Amino acid sequence: MESSEEQKLQVRKLELSDKSKGFIELLQQLTVCDSVSDKDFEDRFRELNARAEDHRVLVIEDARSGKIVATGSVFIERKFIRNCGKVGHIEDVVVDANARGMQLGKKIINALTDYAHSLGCYKVILDCSVENKAFYEKCGYKQKEIQMVKYFS
Repeated sequence: MESSEEQKLQVRKLELSDKSKGFIELLQQLTVCDSVSDKDFEDRFRELNARAEDHRVLVIEDARSGKIVATGSVFIERKFIRNCGKVGHIEDVVVDANARGMQLGKKIINALTDYAHSLGCYKVILDCSVENKAFYEKCGYKQKEIQMVKYFS
C-alpha cells in the first residue's frame, strides 16, 4: 500500500496544462531551454502526442504544490537489426533541485525503462555526465563504450 506521500508524487504522462506547472522551468535546471511560448508548447505537445507510442514524456507532479518536480522522456528507435528490433533512448531526465533525494529520478527512470520494455525493446540506452554515472548504475544501467556528439549551433 502506498503512503499518502507517495500518492502525491505519481508518475504520469505529460499533459498540456503542465507548462503552467513549471515544466519548462524544470527543464532549464537540466540544460539550455529558452522560454517556450504557449503556442510553441502546444504545437510540440500535439506533435509528440501524435507519436505517443514512439515518444513518451513522463512527469511527476507534486500534488501539494501543483508543480512538476521530475521529468524524463523515452523515444523508440525502430531498427532493421535484431529481427527488426526496437531500442529505447532515454533523454532529458531532471529532478527539481528542491526535490532531490526523494527517489524521484529512480521512479522516472524505472517508469521509462518499463515502458520501453513493454513495447518490446531489446535494450534501453542513455547518455549521462560522469557525475551522474553512479545514479544510473543504481537504476541498473552499466557503462558501455563512449558517447560522441557534434553540435550544429
